[in-house]
Amino acid sequence: MSMYGAMEDGPISMGGVDADDDISPSDSWTVISSYFEMHGLVRQQLDSFNEFVTNTIQSVVSESFPIEVFEDPRSEEERGSRSKTRVSFGQIYVSDPQMREGDGAPEYLFPSTARLRNLTYRAPLFVDVTRCKVIVAEDATEEIVEGTESTEKVFIGRIPIMLRSQYCHLAPDPEQGDKALYDLGECPKDQGGYFIVNGSEKVLVAQERMSSNHVYVFHKQKKDWVAEIRSVAEGSNKPTATLIVKKVSSAGKGSAISGPVLRATVPGISSDIPVMIVFRALGIVSDRAILEHICYDFGDQQMMELLRPSLEEAYWIQDQELALDYIGKRGAAVGAVRAKRIKFARDLLQSDFLPHIGTEEFCETKKAYFFGYIIQRLLHTVLGRRTEDDRDHYGNKRLDLAGPLLGQLFRQLFDRMRKDCSRYIARKISEGKDFSLDLALNPNHITHGLKSALATGNWTANKGGGATKSGVAQVLQRLTYTATLSHLRRLNTPIGRDGKIAKPRQLHNTHWGVICPAETPEGQACGLVKNLALMAYISVPNPSQIITDFLEDWSMESLEETPAAAIPHATKIFVNGAWIGVHRDPQYLVNTLRTYRRRMNLPLDTSIVWDMRDQEIRLYSDAGRCARPLYIVEDQRLRIRKGHINALADEHVKYSWSNLMTDGLIEYIDTEEEETVMIAMHMHELRQSSYSRTYTHTEIHPSMILGICASVIPFPDHNQSPRNTYQSAMGKQAMGIYATNYLQRIDTLAHVMYYPQRPLVATRAMEYLHFSELPSGINAIVAIGCYSGYNQEDSVIMSQSAIDRGLFRSVFYRSYHDVEARHSSDVIEEFEKPSAETTASMRFGCYDKLDTDGLIAPGTRVSGDDIIIGKTTPLREAQVGSIRQQQQTRRDASTALRSSESGIVDKVMLTTDDGSLKATKIRVRSVRIPQIGDKFSSRHGQKGTVGITYRQEDLPWTVEGIVPDIIINPHAIPSRMTIGQLIECLQGKFSAIEGGEGDATPFEEGLTVEAVSKELHRCGYQERGNEVMYSGHTGRKLAAQVFIGPTFYQRLKHMVDDKIHSRARGPLQILTRQPVEGRSRDGGLRFGEMERDCMIAHGAAQFLRERLFQQSDKYRCHVCDLCGLIAIANLRKGSFECRSCHNTTQVSQVYLPYACKLLFQELMAMAIAPRIF
Repeated sequence: MSMYGAMEDGPISMGGVDADDDISPSDSWTVISSYFEMHGLVRQQLDSFNEFVTNTIQSVVSESFPIEVFEDPRSEEERGSRSKTRVSFGQIYVSDPQMREGDGAPEYLFPSTARLRNLTYRAPLFVDVTRCKVIVAEDATEEIVEGTESTEKVFIGRIPIMLRSQYCHLAPDPEQGDKALYDLGECPKDQGGYFIVNGSEKVLVAQERMSSNHVYVFHKQKKDWVAEIRSVAEGSNKPTATLIVKKVSSAGKGSAISGPVLRATVPGISSDIPVMIVFRALGIVSDRAILEHICYDFGDQQMMELLRPSLEEAYWIQDQELALDYIGKRGAAVGAVRAKRIKFARDLLQSDFLPHIGTEEFCETKKAYFFGYIIQRLLHTVLGRRTEDDRDHYGNKRLDLAGPLLGQLFRQLFDRMRKDCSRYIARKISEGKDFSLDLALNPNHITHGLKSALATGNWTANKGGGATKSGVAQVLQRLTYTATLSHLRRLNTPIGRDGKIAKPRQLHNTHWGVICPAETPEGQACGLVKNLALMAYISVPNPSQIITDFLEDWSMESLEETPAAAIPHATKIFVNGAWIGVHRDPQYLVNTLRTYRRRMNLPLDTSIVWDMRDQEIRLYSDAGRCARPLYIVEDQRLRIRKGHINALADEHVKYSWSNLMTDGLIEYIDTEEEETVMIAMHMHELRQSSYSRTYTHTEIHPSMILGICASVIPFPDHNQSPRNTYQSAMGKQAMGIYATNYLQRIDTLAHVMYYPQRPLVATRAMEYLHFSELPSGINAIVAIGCYSGYNQEDSVIMSQSAIDRGLFRSVFYRSYHDVEARHSSDVIEEFEKPSAETTASMRFGCYDKLDTDGLIAPGTRVSGDDIIIGKTTPLREAQVGSIRQQQQTRRDASTALRSSESGIVDKVMLTTDDGSLKATKIRVRSVRIPQIGDKFSSRHGQKGTVGITYRQEDLPWTVEGIVPDIIINPHAIPSRMTIGQLIECLQGKFSAIEGGEGDATPFEEGLTVEAVSKELHRCGYQERGNEVMYSGHTGRKLAAQVFIGPTFYQRLKHMVDDKIHSRARGPLQILTRQPVEGRSRDGGLRFGEMERDCMIAHGAAQFLRERLFQQSDKYRCHVCDLCGLIAIANLRKGSFECRSCHNTTQVSQVYLPYACKLLFQELMAMAIAPRIF
């Protein structure tokens, strides 16, 4: 079979069906299956990390300047040759993930070990280092190198490794299959894409940002119109250089120039500079030449008139030197001589002015043309010829995944290591000693920097300095398998959560197919935290050189050779934002580019945007663009045919998703290119559409616009949209089986349902989410009706008999861990069973269940405040004397079970951590049986708590003897319009009778309520799912028929046992002596300001006094009747004294809140006397 089978030889022929037949809509699912088989669901994370380790680390190291240290420090004026030591870096090596045991021996580290022993899953990083001596001659040109010495594989740090990336021990191996994963204690369904830091799983959430090297024109109220570009050179580690061109309404007070002028804000220059001066500094001096770079058509009177005031403003600077001096004076080189100022301005224009065009010499022409283009874009927008740019267009956004985020951090850390190394070498040379490269390169910079950023989520290498992004690394949600997958595909927009602007939060047209329209949190982060759609693809960086070379071969005219007069008649070509040339035949060029991309001669995620209106071809190959795959259409017919589908379905033929790409049947279209193509929603539109005869692409399946959580909802296209959003949030809180290896893991919290079931009604997309293998709910028989009134206000009535049989029963695991910490060489904690004779500060709790080694045995039943880990710390000599009994030499440091929980010790593990200190983890399990107050939900955002449980005999039944497990209130349906739940119930009823799985995929043509109703009627049931029912209390027929059938219900993690809280008396805060806050601390219930207002409104003065005073912080103190200050009272002796007025007789006893007494004393400390009379 040819690699380009579809393009050259036609589709592959298979027996039975004509291979050239058009495909049917159901064939799309074969294509989608091949996509997920190859990509999985966290491909974007893995690709990004692989790119970081494979290319980014090497490029950072290669681009870094060698470390150079002069051996004889001297001033610039001193003459003569001098020698310096140079240290340069070469090839990078990444080893397999390893750890060192206490004896120092390296050993392979596997993820399961890292989780259990609280280790970091990371690999050592080595680099080749070359060291030599250089003699610099007096004329500073000649360098004589002597004594070159190369050291291979110098250790420079450890980098955390992403699970299932190509550097991980669990990297996919087709030959081994799942068995190897089981042997390593891993879950085969776990797709990786996260890190393990200190035993905790961390995911890097993709960060959304505006794309760089892109000209934006915005309207700002005060500043009128603004064009800006955030320019950054490809592969550069410099911060973004932002260039802004503003249209200022007037040149300033007292100026003779009338009309608006254009000013540029150049990076590194404090004040705005007239644009014409910038042109002259770039070597474009005459007015005519400048105008040719901006307005290619001198017949355009409106634009020429707008430029006139700017030309007048700069008339007094007419040569390049003057212009450079003008810029230099306003730069950092204040007070320097003229030659230095000019050099400063030249360097600035070379390196910081539009660096993406080029930072080498002789880029002035290209930069001048691009600067002119920015001004032209601004003026066109001012004149109303084009609309202002849309900040929220997804083509203008880029996503920083693990690769760019780690790359940015690694650059800073490597730089810090180089500086540290340079200081070390300089110190050794000044001392006249030789130095070792192993000691000079401190690996702790990279090791600790990466580890602490992943552990805390604060993304910066500068301690205290620099902008810190927080919340970049988050602890992976492991409540349900769906929650885990969803977390790995999350995006974050880093703007303040308190911002009142609604625009960035709204769903945008360009989110179609790339971002899930339903899955976003409620509340403050709504619309700012988003999730990827199922088939969204995020591009990895490809060098732009590939495209540039290709364009040069295909008759592109470079800017330097193009006369300005020719530009309006040609099409501009941009590569990653840089204008590199023009072309006279754009149609031919675009067709050629697309053909080459489809043949994989160009990278498959290259974006080709032909903007006919602006006469531009924009090509992108940068990282972080969102794209999605689409079928290619030619002459109103799909290029993919039945033969390809048969080849995909045939296990014996090696034909996969990558073949579909290389054969040019499918291609990735990103959000910007999407606006230049014509996409049909369904295949049949190609044949019978009156709308368009020029389709270029077709959707693979419209349901692929949804994300992970929304793909679990049956019939989401029949629900009111907020209900899908609510379910997307609740699906992450449902109990199920979060991983197949949950018994081997010791997670802080885990909920596992006893009898999870695969849903009777499922969507086709759930197959790829493994929801059927790791489900999180049960197909309960649900009736919709009022029965006894205990299901009002979103309560549900539940069958106690079904609960007793195991319905929704679950087990809850909580783990506790502790380590024998080493405070100093002689103060080492120890696991043991503390005894009251030798141990001080023992806790209130039962120590009897501990063994002599300080640990509790598996199978022991424990309840609140029982001690489960016994640990003591030696007392220091100074402390021993202060303890009342001399024989007490240790202090208790034990861990007790949470006071509100009870259960059975499930697993005890004793091991050592990375510092070879003894550590233990104990897992306690408790059975959670559904009870009144527990929260349940359907898959349609219909959540409710259990209002009452009735035994089977008290519940209504049908003629067939079916008794509902759950009864929900009919009032939950009309206003919420969750019609999807009703169709699911109907479809589920038919599926249960027929013994099949119902299809609930959204946007399917044939799935209608009418079709399901007919099938149900054929089975002998009322076609709308209603049934005659009989009361369980009286045995009489209920007046109305009841809608009843199986609906998939989820048990959510919010259980009444974890929330119930009350207190009569308990611990107080030390400072204010008011009750502490919070359930875990046995705190009080706050009677707040609003509650106080209600009591005042009711006039309940005595109740108010009791709440706020007597039950809170009542305090007795004594006050001097003469001066009103707090007096000293000794009640035992019966003596009273006011120190300020020497009064010993006239003292009154008062009761006041302790907080009030505290305030008075704090005021007295500030020399303010609050007198109480």
